[in-house]
Amino acid sequence: MREYLPLIIVGAVIGAFTVIFASAYLALKKRLKDSSGDRHMQDSELVKRMLRYAAPYWKSFLLIFFIMLASSAYEILSPLLIGEIQDTIKGGSFELTRLRDLVILYAGMLAVSMVCTYFQAIILQKIGQKILSAIRMDTFTRIEQLSHAQLSTIPVGKLVTRVSNDPNAISYLFTNVLVTLVKNTLVIFGVLAAMLTVNYALTLMVLCFVPFLVVFTLIFQKFSRHVHREVNNSRTNLNTFLSENLSGMKITQIFNRAARKRQEFGDRSHRFEKAKFSRIAVFGIFRPMVYMLYVGSNLFLFYFACKGSIQNTAFLGTVITSRIVVEFYLYISRFFNPIQTLAEQFDMLEQSFASAEKIFTVMDMEPEVVDAEDAIELENIRGEIEFRDVWFAYKPDEWVLKGVSFHVLPMQTVAFVGSTGSGKSTILSLICRNYDIQKGQILIDGIDIRRIKISSLRRHFGQMLQDVFLFSGDIRSNIVLRDESMTDEQVMEACRYVNADSFINRLDGGLDEAVRERGNNFSSGQRQLLSFARTIIHKPSVMILDEATANIDTETELLIQDSLEKMKNIGTMLIVAHRLSTVQHADNIIVLSHGKIVEQGNHQDLLHQHGRYYQLYSIQHQRQALQQ
Repeated sequence: MREYLPLIIVGAVIGAFTVIFASAYLALKKRLKDSSGDRHMQDSELVKRMLRYAAPYWKSFLLIFFIMLASSAYEILSPLLIGEIQDTIKGGSFELTRLRDLVILYAGMLAVSMVCTYFQAIILQKIGQKILSAIRMDTFTRIEQLSHAQLSTIPVGKLVTRVSNDPNAISYLFTNVLVTLVKNTLVIFGVLAAMLTVNYALTLMVLCFVPFLVVFTLIFQKFSRHVHREVNNSRTNLNTFLSENLSGMKITQIFNRAARKRQEFGDRSHRFEKAKFSRIAVFGIFRPMVYMLYVGSNLFLFYFACKGSIQNTAFLGTVITSRIVVEFYLYISRFFNPIQTLAEQFDMLEQSFASAEKIFTVMDMEPEVVDAEDAIELENIRGEIEFRDVWFAYKPDEWVLKGVSFHVLPMQTVAFVGSTGSGKSTILSLICRNYDIQKGQILIDGIDIRRIKISSLRRHFGQMLQDVFLFSGDIRSNIVLRDESMTDEQVMEACRYVNADSFINRLDGGLDEAVRERGNNFSSGQRQLLSFARTIIHKPSVMILDEATANIDTETELLIQDSLEKMKNIGTMLIVAHRLSTVQHADNIIVLSHGKIVEQGNHQDLLHQHGRYYQLYSIQHQRQALQQ
């Protein structure tokens, strides 16, 4: 019994680590389950959905499989070849020719393996980039389909992470992880088969370590999935914070909140750092455990080999020669090395699964505003709009509009006025079907807007908002936007129509003048004028102005008033404005209060009624008098 004491000690150490890790897993299992609020998907479901992106390239993957078979042959056969070389050198009748042939054969196998690995990498990278583009396109397309309400609940930084960062992990899954898993699996089974042919007794000894390896791997899988979720969540939170605060950096500076924001950024960075260290710690424990099993199996091999050589005894009826020791030493390395590599790939596999969960969660979001099955296409509209007892709430039972009904005739100009929160802008959003109403009916030319295709409906609307968004590029691209076939003359004609040519002609680049992010190299008034030109050039049937003149100075507003008179000839015009001077010439003015229509009529009629409109007009008139 004493002679087997070293083996007992090694076995006891491995067993002790197994008990410790199993106990730690059982103790933390409930916390790991409760700590992640993410939606959980089964690995099989994730793999099935990701493989759909790989299906079009199955022929390439089949070619890669055969390439892997060729490269795996080197891993399986080279120990036998080295054992033969060892026997040739050690043998009593040394033959240089035999040694040369064996070395050439070994070098040839190595060269074939390297060439196969090269072509495998090239093919996989090409496939990976195509899969990456497809996933990003599908994710971006789904985001485009989401309603305004859904987009309002998701931070921009989170969506950026879903489209940019997360698909990279899935691409790496196809270009590296899955292929490596298959190749290493082939190598492991091939090595086991070769070991059985060399010496079945020593193979059984090596297999005694496999149950411990399975236990370590299962425990690692649970912890790894948890820490990967933590890393992804921390990264998303950090990106969301950066997206918001970099956009609002001017506000931070104006209100001298830089120190506070640095502290908040530091807190999020620290959480990200902590999550990354947790992942490193989990992986840093697993790999040494696998290496411990590898070292333990070698210790057993050398122990039995040395014991048999010293005492001239057999192991389970077989004699362990020096050639067998060399071959098994190499085979044990080739058996555990793929498993150690799998540990690294398993780390990426868990990251891919965690990223896939995030992406598919976005893809599984059903758009709240969609086309009906029998939705129709409208080639032209007259611009007749009718609200019939419309009720709408952003949140359940918190009604923003309460039984609103009105009728807008084609080519008519209608203004909506009222205090903040009365529902003016909401009405304009509902007409474009940015949201769906809960009760009532909205008609365009007598047709319920829910029976019209969303793209067709919005194509006939031109919206000019208070917060103008300009894309990076140049002035021309921001005006034409939907139709790149328009000529410079058409673009300048639209600019002259809204008096935007007065400042464009003074720019060095003219229509080619660069527009920086969000148009921050232009004034608010200039951005608004570009928005007017962008709307006019597409000749919409219905024009919507939601506080479109709020950021324009008095001098520019006079120019805009002239443009608005011209725009009335284009189609129906709906205006929301706090400045009542902007809407005095409207055909109909609808006054809203707490989601209900309290008055409507033209400017003079409403003043004579001495109602809510009269109060708003008097307040603004007094304010202007005080300012003068």
